[in-house]
Amino acid sequence: MELLEKLAGIETRYEELNQLMSDPAVLGDYNRLREVGQERTTLQPIVEAYREYREALRKLAEARHMATHEADAELAALANEEIASLDGQIAAMEANLKLLLVPKDPRDDKNVIVEIRAGTGGDEAGIFAADLYRMYTRYAETHNWKSELLSSNETGVGGFKEVIFMVKGKGAYSRLKFESGVHRVQRVPVTESQGRIHTSTATVAVLPEVDEVEIDIPEKDIEIDVYKSAGAGGQNVQKNATAVRIHHLPTGIVVQCQDER
Repeated sequence: MELLEKLAGIETRYEELNQLMSDPAVLGDYNRLREVGQERTTLQPIVEAYREYREALRKLAEARHMATHEADAELAALANEEIASLDGQIAAMEANLKLLLVPKDPRDDKNVIVEIRAGTGGDEAGIFAADLYRMYTRYAETHNWKSELLSSNETGVGGFKEVIFMVKGKGAYSRLKFESGVHRVQRVPVTESQGRIHTSTATVAVLPEVDEVEIDIPEKDIEIDVYKSAGAGGQNVQKNATAVRIHHLPTGIVVQCQDER
């Protein structure tokens, strides 16, 4: 009974969200509309499962009534067969509903930034890092997610010293978050001429995408320096300012951007 009451409350909230999705005040507020849409999407699988569960309970009640009150022995036997079948289905539905009701990590549906860095193992570690990059991007494709390369530092032998990319898609963080850590491989590297087995490692960090936050920073709180970047020289460096440093005075945070030639 407690389960049914909880599910009924969720269904009521789901219907309220459906109404809000067509409310002009919500439609005119992008952030509010996104919040309502996300909550509705979260509740939808629970409500759909609950409605199937409720329909199965209704059928079970009808079958039990027929089995008890039906004078025709053949029809009563059919009703008993249906009861046995529905009992199994309802038990599975209850287990699924309890699983759906388990609180989720609020970050599970976020896009992710994946950072892969070669560890011990020299060139083979870089090749292993490249293998991991291809594995994750192909995994993303199988889930219809989009991957976007953000930055990379190649080794020159088909590997990466470091590669950072973003994966965009529903449930990306929930699927990939447990990949964080040190990965190890033992194999004969393509760079090994004597057939010896080497052990190589790579570290993987999976970070949920952070929501954009607008912050108003007063001009009096920042100090901007424009200067010439260090480099090998040349006409551009000699004549043009090619670097910018911004200092946030209250916190002491310094951000620098430099154009290298």
